[in-house]
This record gives sequence, C-alpha cells and structure tokens, in this order.
Amino acid sequence: MTALLVSCDVQEKEILLTEIYQSVFPPFCKYISRKGGSLEESKDVFHDALILYYEKHAASITVEDHKAYVFGIAKHIWNKKLREKQRYIDLDTLSIPVPAQRQDVVSSKLLLFLKQTGNKCMELLQAFYFENQNAEKIAERFGFSGVRSATVQKFKCLEKVRDVVKSNAQQYEDFLE
Repeated sequence: MTALLVSCDVQEKEILLTEIYQSVFPPFCKYISRKGGSLEESKDVFHDALILYYEKHAASITVEDHKAYVFGIAKHIWNKKLREKQRYIDLDTLSIPVPAQRQDVVSSKLLLFLKQTGNKCMELLQAFYFENQNAEKIAERFGFSGVRSATVQKFKCLEKVRDVVKSNAQQYEDFLE
C-alpha cells in the first residue's frame, strides 16, 4: 500500500493504519521489552508514532516503506524518552533493596568507588547528596566560579564514578552478593 493517506478515503486509511499497526506493533513491543520498557510505554510511544505518521501524510509527504517509517519514528520517540528519563533520575527515588546484614558490604563497595574518583569528587558528591546543600553553597564552599560550574563538576564526578564501576565490571547484582 503505497497510496498517500491524503488521497485515500476513510476506509482505505483505516485499512492502511490497521495493517501498519498489526505488522509493526508486535516487533516494536519486543524492541521496547528488550530495552526495559513496559507494554503501556510501548502503546503510548507507538500511538504517538502513528499520529506523527498520519500528520506527515496529511501534509502530503510521501514515504516509500510505511511500516519501516512508523517503526523508525516509534524507535526515535522511545530512545528520546529513555534518554530524558535517564538524564533526570533522582537519587532519592532510587531504592536499592539491601538486607540489613549486607548494608556494610554495599556501603564499603560504594565508598571504595567514590574514593577512586578522588577526595574532591567524594566531598562534592557528599555535599550534594548527603548534606543536601544547594549548588550556590557548594560553589562557594569549593571555590567554583558559579552555580553552573558546581553542577558541571558534580556531573563530571558522577561520570568518574560510572567509569570506575564500569572498569571494575560491576553490576547491580554484585552489590547484593
């Protein structure tokens, strides 16, 4: 079906969209599942992609492979949402279920990783996350030129921690063993 949605009658549009939905949605769900998404997230993203596809065709933009185009749009939307979700994750919302007898092990491993990033990073992250100081106070305390410099340095320190964890090939499960 390569006919434009604009030139189709209502019944042809419905057939085309149904065909796209039936053939593209199942593989897209598998893709989202492999990326850690839920069925509800799959539905939301896919429906957004179908709406964008429909709007493009209402503007008389031709597409050779409708199914690949919709899958690509959906994949792009999902990846964008995933990046945004990962970018703004709040450390307070992370709750790692750790049995009481293992908390010392977890704390010592985390402390080891933090120490490997250097004292300044360790102190900076402590000020942000444990002392709950705002960026203005931290900038003043650590001698940064401003709030922006303090937050940039915080993210650099977090990247150092991530790199240390990756270089040691640590997984979430390693903290629970």
